[in-house]
Amino acid sequence: MRNPHRTQKIAFAFLFLAILLILVPVGLIVFVIIQKGLPGISWQFLSDMPRQGMRAGGIFPAIIGTIYLASGAILFSLPIGLLAAIYLSEYAKDNLLTRIIKLAIVNLAGVPSVVFGLFGLSLFVVFFKFGASILAGAMTLGILVLPVIITASRTALESVPQSFREVSLSLGASKWQTIRHIVLPNAIPGILTGVVLEIGRAAGETAPILFTVAAFYLPQLPESVFDQTMALPYHLYVISTQVPNVAEKIRYGTAFVLLAIVLSMNLIAVIMRNKFRKLKKW
Repeated sequence: MRNPHRTQKIAFAFLFLAILLILVPVGLIVFVIIQKGLPGISWQFLSDMPRQGMRAGGIFPAIIGTIYLASGAILFSLPIGLLAAIYLSEYAKDNLLTRIIKLAIVNLAGVPSVVFGLFGLSLFVVFFKFGASILAGAMTLGILVLPVIITASRTALESVPQSFREVSLSLGASKWQTIRHIVLPNAIPGILTGVVLEIGRAAGETAPILFTVAAFYLPQLPESVFDQTMALPYHLYVISTQVPNVAEKIRYGTAFVLLAIVLSMNLIAVIMRNKFRKLKKW
């Protein structure tokens, strides 16, 4: 006869081992980046323009460009993704067409980023004639993160108990009033979870911005959304593979700054999510 306590201990041991297999490599990567990148961090490195073909100076334009692109991607994708999620969860009927749309959204999340880059090049840069610009890059990144935002938002909306909707409707509220004042406030923590996941992806992608916005060497700040800009992921790729004799501390320092920006954005979103989660009454 099997001992349930022994089986439980074995299961817990395998789960702990799985956690270690994930955390140890991630921890080592972060440790190496911090160890080798921290010596290269200085106020001059963070605030100066690049010089001497990116072998000297700072990475200020790349930092600003990364923030512009990640923020623009979320500003573009969040309203569209949220409206699509509301329609799919609250208004659309459960039929063959709706199921195909939901399946297509899930499949889009697995499309390689380079494909989205080529799509952005064809649509925004060439067809709409935005050129290689912040607008084209941000919209391409927005489409890249859109499937996950739709899926996470729809899941969050559907997790709100149906009884909340029934009580609101029984008190005379319209369907939209119920969604706006009852469903959405209770779904915000789940929606922010999707945003948290995709902020990091938008800030760290290289292939989409390579086709639509990233400049190889641009020691100045963009003046409008139709200008090109440098970005940390592409800048890191260039100085690591294309520019010879770049000091190791500059490469790892750039990686450290990119990691810090992504973690900072995620931290802000997590704090906001936890704040809204405390307001939930269920």
